[in-house]
Amino acid sequence: MRVEPHTVGSIMHVVKRGARGLPITRDKADEQRFVRLLYYANDVFHDEFWEPSTKGFDKFYRPDKWPDQELLVKVLAWTLMPNHFHLVLKEVKEGGIAKFMQKLCSSMGTHFNKKYKESGSLFQGSYKGRTADLHGDSYLRLLAVYVMLKNPFELYPGGLTKAIRSFDQAYEWALQQPFCSVGDFAAGKLHPVGDPDIFSEIFENSGEFKKFAKESLLYKLDQLTSKSDLLGPGF
Repeated sequence: MRVEPHTVGSIMHVVKRGARGLPITRDKADEQRFVRLLYYANDVFHDEFWEPSTKGFDKFYRPDKWPDQELLVKVLAWTLMPNHFHLVLKEVKEGGIAKFMQKLCSSMGTHFNKKYKESGSLFQGSYKGRTADLHGDSYLRLLAVYVMLKNPFELYPGGLTKAIRSFDQAYEWALQQPFCSVGDFAAGKLHPVGDPDIFSEIFENSGEFKKFAKESLLYKLDQLTSKSDLLGPGF
């Protein structure tokens, strides 16, 4: 499965993986650039030299000479993993998801090859996308947990199983991690990159999200030894 049909207003879970399972970032600078790129690539306007144009200013500085930002998508949730990333995107302009992904991945690939003096594609083929809103609120609730918590939990010291069994400690750890949106979501904080959109409607508050996440992950704990991906979105 590649990219399911979608249009303006559609909510899509997007996954992009590194070629041959290799890392797509190698240091903190790469991770920070990814977060900035989620902002700078999400615009009808394009400045090929956005990095030198914003160098020395705040992380999400927008030069006065640029037009007002015109979003391609809303970034509802995101997590950066060592060799892939997950995004939950809502298309707000026709063709916006495809355009956003092209700008994001092209910039990442060019930067990676230049920085590390490599060649070839950084990513494995095209991105995969499932139109999530077609599957109802129950699926969206699980998707929020899958993207914003299950994936970061895989990076918890001791791994996913330990994170689930020590849920409260691991949850507080995840809130402090800069490579996912769960901290901002739980704090109700609007971030220049993201807009939780429907996730703020299906979860009344952060406490409800935490409770649902804990119940869902504990319920699925016995599946960790199976071949199926825990709470996997069907990819």
